[in-house]
Amino acid sequence: MYVPHHFATDEADALIARLARRWAGVLITVDADGTPTGTHMPILWDAERKIATGHIARPNPQWKLGDGRGLLVLSGAEAYVTPSWYPSKRENGKTVPTWNYEAVHLSGRVEWFEDAMRLEAVVRDLSAFHEHDRAEPWSIGEAPRAYIDALLRGIVGVTLHVDRVEAKRKLSQNKSEPDFNGVERGLAASGDALEGEVAALMRETRAVSDDPDGN
Repeated sequence: MYVPHHFATDEADALIARLARRWAGVLITVDADGTPTGTHMPILWDAERKIATGHIARPNPQWKLGDGRGLLVLSGAEAYVTPSWYPSKRENGKTVPTWNYEAVHLSGRVEWFEDAMRLEAVVRDLSAFHEHDRAEPWSIGEAPRAYIDALLRGIVGVTLHVDRVEAKRKLSQNKSEPDFNGVERGLAASGDALEGEVAALMRETRAVSDDPDGN
């Protein structure tokens, strides 16, 4: 992924954890002919070991491609940015549309696995990750054992041993203060939930850049 310096982040692990809580990742691998295959799936991120883990349906043929290299794409909130929000448009007209977004690309060695205990651990940990802060969190122990065993036979696990992390927060950081503020206000006023979220992320990014010591 192309990441200009003004869109880079020093907090990639935090960004990965935040995106993984809200959105599924897309695991992309290629076959012997170079044809890409992608599967959307929730993931667990081990920041210390740089490992992403998940599972796919056994009928999904992607796992039969075997171990090799893979790319896991995580995306977050995103929004179209109209030039009409830039004060500079009225000054010189030198503006064009763009897109604001957050994304992370994780590259590494793909390992598929079928061990039942390991698969159950993935399902249990994924459930805990997404359920722990709910009023009535569900756990794998609430389902009948025979039912869980049958479902485990229907999935295949995957681990991505990550050796390259590319994290990007494209939130108008390269714009002048008036243009940045124009975009933030335009997104915030749109009434669209995702656009409002991007506006909030922009405010957060600007607050950090205004306080380089993190105080």
